[in-house]
Amino acid sequence: MAKHRHHSKSNRNGDVEPEEREEREPSPAERYRTFQDVRRRRASIAGKFADKMPFELDDFQMEANEALEDGQNVLVAAPTGAGKTVVADFAVFLAQQQNAKAFYTTPIKALSNQKYHDLVAVYGPDKVGLLTGDTSINSEADIIVMTTEVLRNMLYEQSTTLQALRYVVLDEVHYLADKFRGPVWEEVIIHLPKSVRIVGLSATVSNVEDFAKWITSVRGETKLVVSEHRPVPLDQYIMVQQDARTEPELFDLYRRDGEGDQTTKINGALVNRLDQLDQAAEQRRGADEHDKSARRGRGRRGGGGAGRGRDRRRNDSRYMPKRWAVVDELDFLHMLPAIYFIFSRNGCDEAVEQCLNAGLELTTDEEVARIRQIVDEMIQGQLTREDLKTLEFAKFRYALEEGFAAHHAGMIALFRQIVERLFEEGLVKVVFATETLALGINMPARSVVVEKLNKYDGTGIVQLTPGEFTQLTGRAGRRGIDTIGNAIVVDHRDFKPATAAALSSKRVYPLHSSFKPTFNMAVNLLNSSDYETARTTLDHSFAQWEANESAWKLEANIEALKKSIAGYEDAMRCDEGDFAGLMRIRMQLSDLQKNERRRLKHTPFANDKERKAAYHDLDRRIAELKEREADHPCHACPDLQQHLKWGHRWARETRELERMENRYETRTGSVARQFDRICGILETLGYLERTTSRSGALDYTLTEKGQLLRRLYSERDLTLAEAITGGVFENLNSAELAGVLSSLIYEARRGASSEPRYYPGGPDGNAATAAIELEAVDVRVSYRCEEAGMDIEDIPDLDFGILDIIYEWTDGDSLADVLDDSELTGGDFVRNAKRLADMLQQISVARDYLGPDGDRLADAAREAFDRVNRGIVAYSGVD
Repeated sequence: MAKHRHHSKSNRNGDVEPEEREEREPSPAERYRTFQDVRRRRASIAGKFADKMPFELDDFQMEANEALEDGQNVLVAAPTGAGKTVVADFAVFLAQQQNAKAFYTTPIKALSNQKYHDLVAVYGPDKVGLLTGDTSINSEADIIVMTTEVLRNMLYEQSTTLQALRYVVLDEVHYLADKFRGPVWEEVIIHLPKSVRIVGLSATVSNVEDFAKWITSVRGETKLVVSEHRPVPLDQYIMVQQDARTEPELFDLYRRDGEGDQTTKINGALVNRLDQLDQAAEQRRGADEHDKSARRGRGRRGGGGAGRGRDRRRNDSRYMPKRWAVVDELDFLHMLPAIYFIFSRNGCDEAVEQCLNAGLELTTDEEVARIRQIVDEMIQGQLTREDLKTLEFAKFRYALEEGFAAHHAGMIALFRQIVERLFEEGLVKVVFATETLALGINMPARSVVVEKLNKYDGTGIVQLTPGEFTQLTGRAGRRGIDTIGNAIVVDHRDFKPATAAALSSKRVYPLHSSFKPTFNMAVNLLNSSDYETARTTLDHSFAQWEANESAWKLEANIEALKKSIAGYEDAMRCDEGDFAGLMRIRMQLSDLQKNERRRLKHTPFANDKERKAAYHDLDRRIAELKEREADHPCHACPDLQQHLKWGHRWARETRELERMENRYETRTGSVARQFDRICGILETLGYLERTTSRSGALDYTLTEKGQLLRRLYSERDLTLAEAITGGVFENLNSAELAGVLSSLIYEARRGASSEPRYYPGGPDGNAATAAIELEAVDVRVSYRCEEAGMDIEDIPDLDFGILDIIYEWTDGDSLADVLDDSELTGGDFVRNAKRLADMLQQISVARDYLGPDGDRLADAAREAFDRVNRGIVAYSGVD
């Protein structure tokens, strides 16, 4: 076991004495107003709710609750851990008092499961339901917790469950910036019945006022409540280490004042220490180069070359503290429990191994016994012995008993829930997690460690944003337990204190819409409203609101440019003729000589004759303009040069005006124009039929194909619909169907193959044939989208990488068998299988719209659903 060091360092988590203040005696009038205010509050539902709470509510919580009781929508923006969910809990309480329904939506199933348990503890299992796509519990309850997608689908289906609905909580509403799932939040906000009041819970974002204005424009009066106050103050630290032989050192990022509080000025002692470490690294580098030269001088070759390369890479920058050493230091400083953020699943798993190999033990014998008891209770009856062995359960439990755990999407949900439970109870002391843990799950810690200030985002290494950094460090500081939270950044390559200071000082970040109309959205809108109403609905999106806001700014610039151009026209006015006309000829001539000639250079002509003809026509047009320019009467003006001076400025501003007017045109009505493109594609492919409304305006009706598409909620909705109607799946059995459909939901991780190990039935079998046909359908759909001017850059190619794994699972193989010789983790397999099960269920319930062979395909999809949704995949985590 590693020994703790006994050196002297301060602990910032002691009790803080309250500041003494001299208070003046309130006047009788002030006392009376306070008394009246207290009496009024106690008589309100918000007051009754506050009286039931085990702690006194903050002002922002009372302000939000009272606004909600007054019939307003409420948007609450506050830091993580500030207590935003109290407002959501009041919405549920208010619905109960009014004998109405309340929906509580979350962005991820783990949050839904957690909130379901919380509400059951308060209101009992009969009053609370849960809907997460693959789980349905008490679906007609007065209080229902659900993922946001489930609510969106209910709105489009006009579900009777929406009757008596009065309040909807949108937890983590800032998630609408997510480019893949974010649009769902806007759809929900737009489509909810006007009688429903929404409660939006958001992180602190810099444009929250704009977001609140948009909600007001869509849903009516909305109360914005902002709190910048962190219930537990946050101290910022940097962990450095000279080398493997020395101990890590913890430095304040900021200077401290006379009261011991951190200021906003970077700590000079930290800067000096980093300079010293840079000098030490330089000396190591020099020694390494000297050693390399000596080896060359002795004529040494071969063996050890790789090792020398590793040494050179290691010594070219400061030493990065080892993960186990950071944990050991935090344990010594009484700064645990901690969440240690590492932006890699493998990195999280490796960190646990490294701590165990270093001999660290963070738990007592009593805690080990309690951990075993909880783990055994949660595992009991959920997984087979073979599944547990495949998932390396013994190693997982051993790490838990030592006080360590990983937490990432590559783990199965049950294992993540065990980690969350043990961490909440203070039994696991350090969790190595990817950033997904920062999203709302209730796991506050005394300290948060951030390993690096950059991460891989799927395309390259990018810097963390202030918003991401704030989301991560927001977990530090447990309300009611810690007086101070600790945010620790580990020294790493190219780290600079100013970078950390910039991230930590900017506690807010802008929220921007990721909303785009989809094919499924279009047919659902047109199923319940006419074309013009659907366009108007899309004009109400936050995306269009943002575009309009920027367009209004452009309007002001356009008006300023027009005035400037008019001034130049006055200055260059010529008695000999139209000087602006002369400048336009010159501008046209310049465009032809530069831009048009460049365009022709890159044009693929059918033959040399066609190319010569194009260049001949260009030369003719240029000659005509030159002749018109030379014959222009303004050349006879004695003030020609003075007029040209103003003319050049006029031309520059005129070009800028044209660019700005084009930008303005593309922004106004941009969302509705995308909708028009989608409707055009759907009409061409037979999903919509063009009609006219009673007033004679353009309208559409859904065909049977359109009714099918309306029921397919997939990122590749149109590809799936085209494949179904094109008979791509008609010869597949249930296992083959599941395998081929997996390509529509699976996206390989970096470095993984996008092809399966084999195709069931061989390269000429039904599965391989269907895969080729499906890929061809997807290419045709992409071509049509591109041809229509739609942006398809974010859509990846079809990925058949798990076709064989899904086939084997659907065919009845065990988890151990299907994951054998595969790099797919248990968590990745389960997550993809659940998404596939959801798609199979959508197909099976769309039986009436699947075409002539619909019954057979629906039966195959139903059978595939039952076979996919078994064992570890069927586990929901709510029991």
